[in-house]
Amino acid sequence: MSKKDVRKKLRRATILYWTLLIYIVAALVWWFISLESQNKDMKHLKIGQFRSAVDSISAPVMFNTGLQKINNDYKKNKTKYIGEGIIFLLVIGVGAMLVYRYVRRQFNVQQQQQNFMMAVTHELKTPISVVMLNLETIQKYSLDTERQKKLMGVMLRETSRLDFLTNNILVASQLDGGGYKLSKEELDLSDLLKDCVGDFRSRFPERVFKSEIQQGADVKGDALLLQMMINNLLANAAKYSPKEAPVSAILRKENDLVKLQIIDEGPGIPDDEKKKVFKKFYRIGNEAIRKTQGTGLGLYLCSKIARDHNADILVTNNVPVGSIFTVIFET
Repeated sequence: MSKKDVRKKLRRATILYWTLLIYIVAALVWWFISLESQNKDMKHLKIGQFRSAVDSISAPVMFNTGLQKINNDYKKNKTKYIGEGIIFLLVIGVGAMLVYRYVRRQFNVQQQQQNFMMAVTHELKTPISVVMLNLETIQKYSLDTERQKKLMGVMLRETSRLDFLTNNILVASQLDGGGYKLSKEELDLSDLLKDCVGDFRSRFPERVFKSEIQQGADVKGDALLLQMMINNLLANAAKYSPKEAPVSAILRKENDLVKLQIIDEGPGIPDDEKKKVFKKFYRIGNEAIRKTQGTGLGLYLCSKIARDHNADILVTNNVPVGSIFTVIFET
């Protein structure tokens, strides 16, 4: 289903929703008017019957007491109808709001899942196509050693990206479904971060990766998940930073806390988007004109892994440009 079809479907659902809501409110108002009209008719009927039964001159006290009782009954019924109407209106309003939010959320999730499938298809197809093309080139032509090494390097990078993507998808599915058994063991985050930065330097020799790592930053956690979180943060920083701009990784111990920071010099993230970027499948900008690669799983995984390790993750502005992703562990 295209985005245009989704918008049409959402527009039809919205029109039907508001039509039904207006009809229900109008029916409620008409119900109140009908009951109030009946209440008035009953009041006048009772007064007429009472006047014919009791003489106001011979028994004035009884007559006034009876009229007061009829008026009190009328007011009591009117108050009851107003109260019931207000309660029904509140229930309808709250229910309508919940239904509206649920439907909008379902449409948004559907659109995000569709964008995710499109992104995954593209992300899977691109490295496979590159690897196939390079293998065919090596097979058809007698290339010199240097050229073959260059093509092999390209294939290794593409297969590494493919492996990174499939790991993200599999782990995200396992974490959401409760199929991943989290291990909490003492590990050296300093060595883990050093290895991750070294791996990115090898994979992207044209990029600059700086590191400032304090030794002995021990935390309790799952080594595989923490490595995946660091790799996703580094990949995200490299993706959105200019090629000539460095990506910095900083790890410090502060009292009973271990603070990991990944800093980039990209376009930054608007304040109203800072919490949204950690949602599943969420990506900033228009999907139709997006140029950057990605599936919307990386930062979601980082947030999920951080929460599973009782750590906080947040994003702040890097001055003058860029973003700082900070993960704070309690030791």
